Amino acid sequence: MKVYINDHIELLDLPSALQQISSQRREQALRFKFEQGQRLCVAAYLLLKEALREQENIMDNPIFEYGEHGKPFIVGHPELHFSLSHCKEAAVCVLSHQPVGIDVESIGRYRDSVARYAMSDEELHQIHQSEHPEVEFIRLWTMKESLLKLTGEGINNNMKETLKNIDSKQFTTIERLDKNYIYTVCEQ
Repeated sequence: MKVYINDHIELLDLPSALQQISSQRREQALRFKFEQGQRLCVAAYLLLKEALREQENIMDNPIFEYGEHGKPFIVGHPELHFSLSHCKEAAVCVLSHQPVGIDVESIGRYRDSVARYAMSDEELHQIHQSEHPEVEFIRLWTMKESLLKLTGEGINNNMKETLKNIDSKQFTTIERLDKNYIYTVCEQ
């Protein structure tokens, strides 16, 4: 499975890119208050367009419908599954014929209060034993969020239990410490 990445968001020509996307996505991008958010939203969509062109020979701008918990689907292509994510440093996309989820997160300062909310006791132990707790936390967080994107549930109040009884073979995690982000793909 190919992961599409743009980690040069600052090079995106936003006015030109806004003209290359659907009006639906343009409206969504322009709801972001700051230009960086707009750039990331547009960049993720452009990655999806690239994936559709390369893998499926689909040239049209995809239009989305949304499931019960907000998971997007491409109108007219129920056979395709995709996931988009972005953080300060990068936008990512994955496209598949099976349910899939992806999450990318910036590596930031580790905060135990957030970890205690989202991580099980076992995961907290893993984080605290790590040489780099901030990296271990983000690695586990991207696993959880990619799984929740795959299932369409989204972030919920039961984050601690998200990875319980889940086969780790479903996940591929890439640490780009040089670029300050980590992403995880979850496949069914």
